[in-house]
Amino acid sequence: MLKNFLTVGGWTMLSRVLGLIRDQLLAAYLGAGAAQDAYQVAFRLPNMFRRLFGEGAFNAAFVPLFTERLTRDGEAPARAFASEALSCLSAWLLAITIFGEIFMPWVISFIAPGFGHEGGRFELAVSLTRITFPYLILICAAALVAGVLNGLHRFSMAAGAYVSFNIVGIISVLLGAYLFHDTAHVTAWGITLSGFVQFGLLFWSVRRAGMPLKLVRPRLTPDMRAMLRRLGPGLIGSGVTQLNLTVDTMIATLLPAGSISWLYFADRVNQLPLGVLGAAAGTTLLPVLTRHAANREVREGHATMNRAIDYALLLTLPACFGLLALAPEIMSTLFGYGRFTTQDALFSAQSLRAYALGLPAFVLIKVLSPGFFAHGDTKTPVRIGFFTLALNLALNLSLYRPLAHVGPPLASALAAIVNMMLLGIILYRRDVFHPDKRLIDRLVRMTAASALMAAVVLMVARTVTPGLILWHGLARAAALGALMIVAGFIYLAALSILGVATPRAVLGKLRRR
Repeated sequence: MLKNFLTVGGWTMLSRVLGLIRDQLLAAYLGAGAAQDAYQVAFRLPNMFRRLFGEGAFNAAFVPLFTERLTRDGEAPARAFASEALSCLSAWLLAITIFGEIFMPWVISFIAPGFGHEGGRFELAVSLTRITFPYLILICAAALVAGVLNGLHRFSMAAGAYVSFNIVGIISVLLGAYLFHDTAHVTAWGITLSGFVQFGLLFWSVRRAGMPLKLVRPRLTPDMRAMLRRLGPGLIGSGVTQLNLTVDTMIATLLPAGSISWLYFADRVNQLPLGVLGAAAGTTLLPVLTRHAANREVREGHATMNRAIDYALLLTLPACFGLLALAPEIMSTLFGYGRFTTQDALFSAQSLRAYALGLPAFVLIKVLSPGFFAHGDTKTPVRIGFFTLALNLALNLSLYRPLAHVGPPLASALAAIVNMMLLGIILYRRDVFHPDKRLIDRLVRMTAASALMAAVVLMVARTVTPGLILWHGLARAAALGALMIVAGFIYLAALSILGVATPRAVLGKLRRR
């Protein structure tokens, strides 16, 4: 599990870093105004589906059934099941895409109620979303093929294909800015093009793996009904975080122009550790927990869940405290160029701190949800999801006026904490999750090490590099890099002193793996 965790996490890290580069270019060439807001609304729908299907719900619904067919019946029935699933899913999403293209003005009115028709944001958002909407079919089909590869325990290409999304995105931003002089529209076309690239890479990989898929006549067979029963609830249970972020975007359209952009760039930084650690843990944990559940290995299931939480929070906790300490410096260094002003960076940093408060909860939702899916229970996460979604909406409506652009991310963070607590309590009562003394002790020590790191690096930033957000170019980037290196050394030293992990022990484990 650790080996697969590192494989998926490594590819996801590369994808997130390239995604930050793409976002830096978007900030520099579009700034934080009406055009950026319209583009982000157009990007929200396909991006939400990408995260839902690529990182959560589809794995929960498809992988256990595919693995069961492969283990029990062999390759031919498993391949037939995967082909049926690909055909049914593609036909269903094609109908949704056609429907969405026709009624796009009403869709934008729903997800961006504050746009109105002034300033051109509404019309631009409709135009851009019509370009990006076909990406839904491609990314969902790609997620199914990736699920086949995960079921075959070939995690590398399934995770690596998503890197192409950001590579195509970077190229499209540059072409739009320098060749076509229309960054928003060209970048929107790049989103759809990246869907073809991702699906092509995964389709080629699954053929090389000896499991070629083909389109057949869509039929609602018993297998398809079983998968759809799991998929529907799983979309909500595993994707509550994304639905909450969509609610944040809807509320942000009611705020002044630029608010959507501040929230988006803050969320992108917050998504770096969430995507790397949460997605990697959830993806690699589900097959292991499913096997333990099938064999009724209760103690082994407890140990696996505990170690997954340990692995995930070992890096999530310092990321959380580090973002709280250095949010202004991070946002100004990453995005404070071109049309994205210092004031924009400061507002976005305020949103980032609110998101960071819920970062451990966001990650633990990804870790705890497979505990339900492995035992065939998708209803409980749905019930919890509906409750926390309603809670998030209520908190958003209560906080967005007094806290402006800080309200939506704070509401999302509080809802995620409640979601995580409910998942953990129910799993504990079912004897699926039982935190041992070792896990609790290590979490306390990791939290102390992270808090110490944040306090020291904040003090260093205020005394050694005051006013860093006003610096420019390489000097600002070098100073932030130095602060992060200092933070890393302090955290590693604190872990060693507190007995959590020594560098020699970590390197030895990695060598053995």
